[in-house]
Amino acid sequence: MIQDPPVVVDEIVVTAPRLPPAAGDAAFSVTRLGSEALDAAPRLDEALGRVPAVGLFRRTSSLTANPTTQGLSLRAIAPTGAGRALVTLDGVPMNDPFGGWVIWSQTPPVGLSGLDVVRAGGTGPYGAGALTGAVILRERDDGGAIEAAAGGRGSARLAASGTGRVAGLRWVATAAQERTDGHVPVRAPDAGAADRPLDLDALSGAVRIDAAVGDVAVSGRVAAFREDRGSGLDGARATARGTVASLSATRAPAADRPGWRVQLWRRTSDLENSSVAVAADRASTTPANDQFSTPAEAWGLNAAWRVRRGRLEGELGLDARRAEGETRELFRFMGGRFTRTRIAGGETAVVGAYAEGSWTNGPWLVAGGLRLDRWDATGGFRREADAQTGAVTLDAPASDRSGEVVSARLGVHRALGSDWSVRAAAYSAFRPATLNELHRPFRVGNDLTEANAGLEPERLTGVEAGLARETVAGSFTATVFATRVEEAIVNVTIGLGPGTFPRAGFVPAGGVLRERRNAGTVEAAGVELAADRRLSETLSLRAALSATDARLDGGTAAPQLTGLRPAQAPIWSATAGAVWTPTPDWTLSADARWESRRFDDDLNSRILDPALTVSVRVERALGPGLSGWIEALNLTDAEVQTARTGTGVASLAPPRTLWIGLSRRW
Repeated sequence: MIQDPPVVVDEIVVTAPRLPPAAGDAAFSVTRLGSEALDAAPRLDEALGRVPAVGLFRRTSSLTANPTTQGLSLRAIAPTGAGRALVTLDGVPMNDPFGGWVIWSQTPPVGLSGLDVVRAGGTGPYGAGALTGAVILRERDDGGAIEAAAGGRGSARLAASGTGRVAGLRWVATAAQERTDGHVPVRAPDAGAADRPLDLDALSGAVRIDAAVGDVAVSGRVAAFREDRGSGLDGARATARGTVASLSATRAPAADRPGWRVQLWRRTSDLENSSVAVAADRASTTPANDQFSTPAEAWGLNAAWRVRRGRLEGELGLDARRAEGETRELFRFMGGRFTRTRIAGGETAVVGAYAEGSWTNGPWLVAGGLRLDRWDATGGFRREADAQTGAVTLDAPASDRSGEVVSARLGVHRALGSDWSVRAAAYSAFRPATLNELHRPFRVGNDLTEANAGLEPERLTGVEAGLARETVAGSFTATVFATRVEEAIVNVTIGLGPGTFPRAGFVPAGGVLRERRNAGTVEAAGVELAADRRLSETLSLRAALSATDARLDGGTAAPQLTGLRPAQAPIWSATAGAVWTPTPDWTLSADARWESRRFDDDLNSRILDPALTVSVRVERALGPGLSGWIEALNLTDAEVQTARTGTGVASLAPPRTLWIGLSRRW
């Protein structure tokens, strides 16, 4: 079920890593997905795809997406590979410390009990990075699940999660592995000998231990992941790996005492990403760049203190995050070898404190918060040298920069008669540039994008209003919003190939040179509708629609972008689904997703056609908690365009794929 939660949110069992949802959450746009929505999703980003205008930077899932394009977009305001949303798992950020994207294979859905999508500015407890909102993941606390599946093109998936107790301790463990031979994203007649499948081999695991020390719950968690994937061209591959560790202490709030939580975490990541130049006939490729290592490390601390007295609830908190990392690479391929080396990187830090409060009086709920953050970007450098002699060819240190940002939010919710409610909210938020945007140039085919160590944080302000109805038989929500993003970080076209440019070097024919810039302002207005209805004991339906009109004003920084739409931002998106249970043992479900055209570049010259995909699933209960299923993804074999080159060659999402599997839940 997709819905805005009522004032009294659904009860959630509070365990060691987390405080219960705040009473003020109902004043803002929160969409809750429970275990039933996650059970049928092989990947977490695909479960989130049930919410309109929520998805990865490109029109694809993490099954085939390069790690650098797995940034999450909430609302089609201005998607980016770095992501403009914060994703947390029981308080720990899941965003990559170097690039801001999320490696979704590290969090299999079987290990989660549910999640909340907060589609609004990220002040309050979310903080830096939650520019367009946040996704709050909750790890499993009890029970367990195991799933095994096999599909077309050599695909296989095994995932398991379970809980238990030993010697007074509770443990939660999750592991998953997935592989596929993949599909070739470019189809005939455009495909050539250089085009290769988007294969994948991914592995992840996590263990959490909970202990009670008096009335304080203590949790420790460690996790690791690795994924290796083809990038669709001969010689182009990407490998991402990382670890995360956290330690949390929580005391649940009670009627006669406040609650609190303190959490420490550390995250590491590394990315290997090789890219190639493609011949005009796509018959061959030439090595172009080998980013053989991108080590990064981040540390964080967050703390919250919450108290409730009668109709009032308040929370004070702080969080601090620090990240450092660098890209190490070989480039300028000449005479059969790379002739240049590059090392570039730096450090970023954000420290913030906030105060949140809410007041409930009968049908009224008023909630608000104020937050102050300080951001720093320091130690930036870029050094390039001759690969043979070691002679330095470029030494460009970046100036240290810092600043303070004040953000706030205010929301009002009122319950009406006949299960109706209305709400309104205003908010602001900010997102500092990632280390990747500041320091890492990259290449996709013949297109080059330069980093920019002088990027300023993006800042968002927005207002919205909503209407909702909640009954036993179903729900309906409607939201209208208007948002403004200042200092928007955009990949701006600054040159066309063929040609040689300072720093970037040679750009082939059909390629473009872009640079990350604070390219003015993005203004967006939109409407979101969602409804679900149980027509009978055996049939239920759901549907949702999002329309977002986002436009750029490039100002003096990029006047050529004024009036254009941000790249990868469709105006319309819609989802629909049906679940039919003709007998207690059989379940048939269907899901559809449609979106209007979008553009693959800042100049709106590379058009990606509208896309409609339909998936169906038939499931049979085989015993208590045991079921078998068959699923057809992209049933109609639709050609879903995910990217387009300057010469008009389109890349496509996976064709029709059949899966068969077994699952056991307890």
